[in-house]
Amino acid sequence: MAIRVNPKLIDDLEKYGSEDVSNCYHCGNCSAVCLHTKDPFMFPRRPMRGLQMGLESKLKHSLEPWLCYYCGQCSEQCPREAEPGETMMALRRWLTAQYDVTGISRLTYRSWKFDLLFVLVLGALTCAGLLWYGFTHGDIHVYSGPSAFLPVEFVHLFDLGLAVVVISLVVLNSARMWWLIIGSRKDIKVPILHYLRGVYLLPLHFFTQKRYAACTSKTPWAFHLVLVLGYLTMLLLISFFLAQLQAGPEINWRVHVFGYLAGIGILVSTIFILRSRLKQTQTQYKHSHSSDWMFLSLLLYVCTTGILQHVLHRTGLDLWANVVYVAHLMGVVGWLSRILNKWMHLAYRPLAMFFGDLMAEPLLETKKIPEVAQMQPARAA
Repeated sequence: MAIRVNPKLIDDLEKYGSEDVSNCYHCGNCSAVCLHTKDPFMFPRRPMRGLQMGLESKLKHSLEPWLCYYCGQCSEQCPREAEPGETMMALRRWLTAQYDVTGISRLTYRSWKFDLLFVLVLGALTCAGLLWYGFTHGDIHVYSGPSAFLPVEFVHLFDLGLAVVVISLVVLNSARMWWLIIGSRKDIKVPILHYLRGVYLLPLHFFTQKRYAACTSKTPWAFHLVLVLGYLTMLLLISFFLAQLQAGPEINWRVHVFGYLAGIGILVSTIFILRSRLKQTQTQYKHSHSSDWMFLSLLLYVCTTGILQHVLHRTGLDLWANVVYVAHLMGVVGWLSRILNKWMHLAYRPLAMFFGDLMAEPLLETKKIPEVAQMQPARAA
């Protein structure tokens, strides 16, 4: 069967953050040292070879980049400094763009200028909407109560609208991922019962990141887990306890203590990751894409403005608390827009574990997964 190739694929992947892919001469050291690679999913060598050969369609349907947690050992052991770990990261960004039904992630990943403009426009629209509602329905000198500038009922509806958008995108993009990896393949048939049997893998990998924990260094895993659990806790608090959080200025310790712990966890983890990327202390932080900086910057902004808004309200400075609250919500919308790129990794990684479990047995039984090195491209497109 003819295999269509894209000779410009390597150049395209550079815009997603790949490094010296052409330096790879397939010695196999990267796959040999990887703790997670095993038949039928062999990486990083197989995706590296597919990328060099321009096998765009094969890579688009590949699960292997998601099974890599970028511990960095492959890049450390590469004799040609081809940075296979960073290439797997670039492939994950590229795949995220393939799954995205809106097409926006492709633009934000390929251009930091578009990404920044996108965030600024979202922030400006959010600011205009909040100020219009606040000045027409409340008093900017009042933070909570009947005449509040941004009453809890309005903020709750605002959050609900954001949640609907976020959940819709997660479902649609996850369905797209399933279709490309399993649904569109004619050589793999997965019975419904197998989906039900392995569904426990989704919460297991989502809440523990246990595959990341198996990598050599536990420190990045620990901070990443604290970060994830921190903003999941804040999400639950805002979704179900917003009235208690916004009331005051008295502190409701039964609710706020969880917010304080989550806020501290987010702030400390974000600072640790930013510091690691700036100092490049570990292999996985040696290279940073513009989307990495945007995500962490927005997260730091949202966390600090949230803390400042809370302090201003508790000290009775309601005017400034409302001003900072608007600024905070502007950042929240921009940060939630990361659902189109960085955020979706939280969904795609557990799904990859799930799909890998579903596909492993059929692939091993039928021997349907050929070595990329044995594929001969027929023509360029």
